[in-house]
Amino acid sequence: MRHAGLLPRVLPTFAVLALAGCIETAVVGGAAAVGSTALQDRGVKGAAIDLGIRSEINDLWFKDENGQVLMRDVNLQVQEGRVLVSGEVANADLRARAVQLAWKASGVREVLNEVEVGNSGGLRTYWTDSKIVRELEARMLLEKGVTSPNYSVESYNGTVFLIGVAQDQTELNRVLQLARNISSVKKVVNHVLLKDDPRRFRAPAS
Repeated sequence: MRHAGLLPRVLPTFAVLALAGCIETAVVGGAAAVGSTALQDRGVKGAAIDLGIRSEINDLWFKDENGQVLMRDVNLQVQEGRVLVSGEVANADLRARAVQLAWKASGVREVLNEVEVGNSGGLRTYWTDSKIVRELEARMLLEKGVTSPNYSVESYNGTVFLIGVAQDQTELNRVLQLARNISSVKKVVNHVLLKDDPRRFRAPAS
């Protein structure tokens, strides 16, 4: 009974400590995110624009009549206004719808369609794909001569999708080799642009 009497006084203390921990994590995580963004060629402003594009596309997908399927089965990457959609859907109409809605977001320069039609993915590959992404991101972070924040990585059914900006061909070759050397990777799809590629400065679609 004495322990029960202590609970009302102890629980608020734990709640405060837990909240403090959450706040500290948020602050540290936010600082790390800002630092990472500062290293990117697109800069803080560019990263914010891409985040806005991503949010708008997610909102368009979510509100669509096929929103549940699109949100579940289609991956989305955004770098410098270039949108890469990948994954697998049940039919060509769903694939076309995902791309069509992506183009509606303001600030989009290009939509790269890597969505397949089929029925081979799902939960069977989720953990493997997540592991591939984590491993490749870790390898890029540790690889000398690779500016890892400039790259976005996604994986679906063992296929790695890369988009971003490489300082030069040598750096890009290193990243591609890192991806191909992961044992569970079946294929690497590269949509990375070199730093001086004029497509980086293409005006957004009107």
